[in-house]
This record gives sequence, C-alpha cells and structure tokens, in this order.
Amino acid sequence: MNPVRWGVLGAANFAKNHMAPAIHMAEGAELTALATSDPAKAEGFLAFCPSLRLHSSYDALLADPEIDAVYIPLPNTLHVEWTLKALEAGKHVLTEKPIAMRAEEIDQIIAARDRTGLLAAEAYMIVHHPQWQRAREWLQAGEIGTLRHVDAAFSFNLEDLSNIRNRPDVGGGSLRDIGVYTFGSARFVTGAEPVDISARIHRENGVDVFAQVAAVMEGPTGRFTYGSMTSMRMYPRQVVTFQGDKGMIRVEGGPFNANVNDLAEVELHHHHFRTVTDRFPAANHYKLQVEAFCRSVREGAPWPCPLEFVRGTQAMMDRVYDVAVEI
Repeated sequence: MNPVRWGVLGAANFAKNHMAPAIHMAEGAELTALATSDPAKAEGFLAFCPSLRLHSSYDALLADPEIDAVYIPLPNTLHVEWTLKALEAGKHVLTEKPIAMRAEEIDQIIAARDRTGLLAAEAYMIVHHPQWQRAREWLQAGEIGTLRHVDAAFSFNLEDLSNIRNRPDVGGGSLRDIGVYTFGSARFVTGAEPVDISARIHRENGVDVFAQVAAVMEGPTGRFTYGSMTSMRMYPRQVVTFQGDKGMIRVEGGPFNANVNDLAEVELHHHHFRTVTDRFPAANHYKLQVEAFCRSVREGAPWPCPLEFVRGTQAMMDRVYDVAVEI
C-alpha cells in the first residue's frame, strides 16, 4: 500500500523537533514537503530529511498534487482557516491543538470533513499512547470500583514573554496550551462530560497563566467530581489521578510529555494495598499518532479522537473561560 505523503505548513520549532521527525519515522508515512518563506528555517528539517521539497507559501504546498495530507502547527488563531483550506484543496489534515478558539468554530470543520470525505483531526497525541489506553481499560473494567474523583495538574515555567504561548494576539494562555490535556484526558478515560463548572483564572499580559477548575462530571459510571490546575508560571508538574471507592489509577512520569520529563507509566492501586505499575519506555505518541492517521486514511481504520470529541473538550474550555473569576 502506498504511503501517505505529508506536507508541513510552517517551520515551527515544535514541528521541527517532534512532529516532522515522527512523520519521517512513521510506518506508512512519507515526509515529502515543507512550506516556509524563510529557507533558513528549513535547515533543521533538511538535516534529518534531505529529500524534503520546499514551497515558499502555504498555498503552493496545498496545490502540490503529490501531497496527500498536511500537518498544521501554525498559531492557534490560524488553525480553522488553514484546516478548511487544506480540506478544500483535497488534503487530509492533522492540525495542532486547539484546532479552534471556540467550540462552535469546529462545526464548520466537521461539515467540511463530511462533505469532502477526508480525514480532519486535531493532533491530540496522548490518546495514542498505551499508558492512557491502559488507564481507560482499567477504569472501564471496574478495577477501581465506582469512580468518585479525578484530579489533574499540568504546569511549567515559561519566562520568555515573547513566546507564542504568552501572546494574546495568537491565542496564547495556559488553558489553550495545556488545559486541553487536563480536560481531554479525563473525558477520554471516563467518557464523562461536565454538568457544572466553576473556575479561577489569573492573567498576565492578557493571557491566562494560571487556572484552577472544579467541576461535577457525569458519564457511564455516574457522577464524580473533577479538579484541575494548569499554570505557565510554576515548576513543572504533570499527574492525573482517577480515584474510586476500591482503588486508584495514577498516570504520571510525564503523562502529557511521555518519556521527556520522566518514564511514562501508569499505576493501579487496589483496595488490598497492592500496586500494579505498567511502564512504556519506548512508546512515542507522536509517531503512533501519525501511524494511526495513515491507517485511517489508507485502510479506513477508526480514528480514536474524532472532531466530535475535540468539540467536547473545547466546549468545556469555553465554559471555563465564560464562568471564571479573575484572581
């Protein structure tokens, strides 16, 4: 079966350091082209993929008949525009998160996806990692009894005020950058949605740099409470805990940056004070994401994180922004 030929819109550092190498390594994928108006920015990509074809504009890459799919790592405020343009150009598209600034914007992408028959997806890589799949399996198997509470924390200290995450004009802020993980991971594992939300937010330079969220969520296992903290001004921490009446699941070791901060692992704590720990030292969720995308394109395999799921996470984020108290 022919590989999916990929093009990348923009020479973002994240694309250079993570996603483009993942596309280059992934089975069933071929990194074919890069669009950038600055040839100097292409050098880091050419270092590991010398055959990469360069286009001087995004439109030129979308017009390339030898490209099947595009990856979009552009600033948040440009995601909807270029996702739609990619679909109209007949390309499958994988867009960095958040794919939109508000949930209702995703409806037009869903409509374009359905009309064109192409795959449009948000690059929510963690659902492809075996530690998160294992956490969901354990929860759904009843290993911790009735779920009572979920708490999540994701923080890092971003002091560079020129960084895109610190800029309000391009959709920066801790919630859009990392809240998508604390919210989406809980929804992915539990299948639950929020029925009540309260939040506190602290802003600097027009972007939220700290957010504390409390919610009541409801899903297949009933109602439970949820709490999360995200910050771009704290020492790095990543952990998610699912606590039931008979046990607990703890995803740590860098659950959102697997095998970067620490070894990816998930723990199951039983009510008899036994702990089972599964570790995944070799899993690369970016590469797994690309391979899953290619299987969906070439074989029709189900995509585990459709836009309807993405819309739910964005709707939760929208509600947090809408109800938050400034601190």
